Amino acid sequence: MHSDASNFQLNSHLSTLASIHKIYHTLHRLNLTEDVGSETTACCSRAMPPRKKRRPTAVDDLSAKKSRQDNVYRKQETLQIQEAEAFSSKRCLEWFYEYAGCDDVVGPEGMEKFCEDIGVEPENVVMLVLAWKLDAQSMGYFTLQEWLKGMGSLQCDSTEKLRNSLDYLRSVLIDATSFKLIYRYAFDFAREKDQRSLDLNTAKCMLGLLLGKTWPLFPVFNQFLEQSKYKVINKDQWCNVLEFSRTINLDLSNYDEDGAWPVLLDEFVEWYKDREMS
Repeated sequence: MHSDASNFQLNSHLSTLASIHKIYHTLHRLNLTEDVGSETTACCSRAMPPRKKRRPTAVDDLSAKKSRQDNVYRKQETLQIQEAEAFSSKRCLEWFYEYAGCDDVVGPEGMEKFCEDIGVEPENVVMLVLAWKLDAQSMGYFTLQEWLKGMGSLQCDSTEKLRNSLDYLRSVLIDATSFKLIYRYAFDFAREKDQRSLDLNTAKCMLGLLLGKTWPLFPVFNQFLEQSKYKVINKDQWCNVLEFSRTINLDLSNYDEDGAWPVLLDEFVEWYKDREMS
């Protein structure tokens, strides 16, 4: 009996210890979970520290300085280009005196050097167009006033700029209205100022310059003038030659002898037909 009682007490005691041990481990796990949760919550709840700005290094400073300098240089270059492209009356004036010397007019010698510098023969038709643009009054001469006004309208103040404008001056001849104005201008430009008419030799040269490459009948008309009685050409005759070259067929089939053509052209048509028949 004593033995059974002892065994019962021992088993009760062991059962109690097991229960206590189980409770202990359970509490321990709860404590651990609680600790981890609180630590995680605390970690997440803490604010992120402010991000520090990176201090510029010496290389960064040099790069920024170079960039600023490059911008300044680019602006200066742009201004210089704009100034070079813009027309300057001062440069134009200095350019004029390269050929005029101490005078206020570019004469034959200066004109020869001027043509050489721009690469154009004095007899080239582009020189006539340039004279027209300058509204020059005398062949072989450019006055200071004509130069400044005309070159200003062309926006040319240097040899280089005028060279670059030569194609434009040539293109002016393509326009029929402009050509007619230049043709009419050529008569007064080439004649002696104390004469109302153009001497025949000068007239033939100017007609060859203006119509020689575009009017197929010019060589024949030039022959007619050489053998004719005429010593001068007046302005009415001059203007009608242009109209004749533009409107009359190469075989002269539409020429009206009773029209308002000057006698000069009536005689040319008669001479030409006789020449063709012989």
